[in-house]
Amino acid sequence: MADPGQRGFSPVQRILERYLPVWLVVLCTVAYFWPRLSGVPGDPFLASKGYLKHMIAVTMFFIGSLLRPEELLDVFHRWPLVLFGTLVQYSSMPALAYLFGRLMGLDGPFLIGVLMVGCVPGAMASNVLTLVARGNVSYSVSLTTSATLLSPLVVPFVMWLTVGQFAEFPVVGTGIELLFMVVLPVGLGFTLSQLSRPWHKVGQRLGSIVANLVILWIIAVVVAANRDTLQQITGPLVGALLGINVGGYLAGFLAGWLVRLPVPMRRALTLEIGMQNAGLGTTLVLALFPDQPQAAVPCALYTFGCMFTGTLLARTMAMFPAPGQGSQPEAA
Repeated sequence: MADPGQRGFSPVQRILERYLPVWLVVLCTVAYFWPRLSGVPGDPFLASKGYLKHMIAVTMFFIGSLLRPEELLDVFHRWPLVLFGTLVQYSSMPALAYLFGRLMGLDGPFLIGVLMVGCVPGAMASNVLTLVARGNVSYSVSLTTSATLLSPLVVPFVMWLTVGQFAEFPVVGTGIELLFMVVLPVGLGFTLSQLSRPWHKVGQRLGSIVANLVILWIIAVVVAANRDTLQQITGPLVGALLGINVGGYLAGFLAGWLVRLPVPMRRALTLEIGMQNAGLGTTLVLALFPDQPQAAVPCALYTFGCMFTGTLLARTMAMFPAPGQGSQPEAA
């Protein structure tokens, strides 16, 4: 979650992030057709299903290694605006998920998955796309950091309000899962990065690459685990996910407009609200509802969808410089 504007992109990272939707389609296609494409025994996608929680923890460890002390201090320095953005996210997105899930007549595992999309915190990808949009990157990082650190407390609560109406799940256990999968690895990564200069360099170089590769693999695993279910994807499911995504962008924009945030900060809030950490949601669904793997499908679809729409939105925003803004994105 280090400010992308302050660190250079390696060629691998640049290619990976610029064409992330392409890699997502390619890897998911391979995962879907693996039994027919591969002549080797076994299925690496299904074989790694039991290790998804560990993969998320490793990802969050690297993300913590990307954090800089000033970014954490920034959360506290402008805590009213950061808290405001976090509240908008954790209120509007679950509400939108519930609204569109019910409006589209979804039920069973697909409804659980749609609701989970609305409950998880924001994604690191929003930080990169805020840079593309010439928005306020440090505000985006602050929002992602705040939502991530609060997730063990807030996510179980909003899940209780939404998912809890349709399925039983361990409220306390969910908080513990998030604590060990998200918050503790972030804290450990940050601490090690500050104590060890060699690891700091490794984390800065590999953090974003590892995070993106893990998300790609997690979604591919979901595709492999639901090869038959994917044929049952319907228009209402796609419509619900699109409604949540577009509604999230609108909620972020309107909230920023109502409190008169500067345009660069408004762009950061818009992208942060609409782009959820559906990779985390996917892993959480599989951990909490192991007997309903189909519930992970909406999270996987949302990951691809929000990356696609977010990229288009960010590039559109970049075409219109904010008042008083030059050719460079605003980082602070």
